[in-house]
Order: sequence, then structure tokens, then C-alpha cells
Amino acid sequence: MPNIKSAKKRVKVTQTKAARNKANNSALKTAMKKANVAIETNAADKAEVVKVAVKKLDQAAAKGLIHKNNAANKKSKLVSKLNANS
Repeated sequence: MPNIKSAKKRVKVTQTKAARNKANNSALKTAMKKANVAIETNAADKAEVVKVAVKKLDQAAAKGLIHKNNAANKKSKLVSKLNANS
């Protein structure tokens, strides 16, 4: 455990940011899984679920959780999969 005041603060800030990143990553993965399942099962609301997943990808890229090209690649694959199963 650090003794210096600024080091103590850095530990707290790092823990807070790590928890936020973990929650955002988890929400992103959940949205992606729901979108893939909706497409595969040909659910009635698959377009809406994909729209939510695309939004989560954009938010994750904006926050720096994933690279913008990674987000673009995932969005492209998801929409292509949706259009193929329409």
C-alpha cells in the first residue's frame, strides 16, 4: 500500500476506472451476444438488437475501450450477418 498521498489517490482512481471499464466491456459483450443470437434465431426484433449493439460499439470506441477500426470491423460483420439473414 502506498504511503504518499498522490500515490494513494492514483490507486483509488485506477480502481474506479478499472471497474468502469470492466462494466462497459461486459455490457458491450452482452449486447454483441444478444445481437448474434437474435440474428441466428431470426428474432422479430433483430434489427433493433443490432442497432443497440452498434451503438454500444460506437460508445466503446469513443471511450477508448476498443480501437475505432476494431469497432468498425465488428459493426461491418454484424450488419453483413443481419443483411444475409434477412
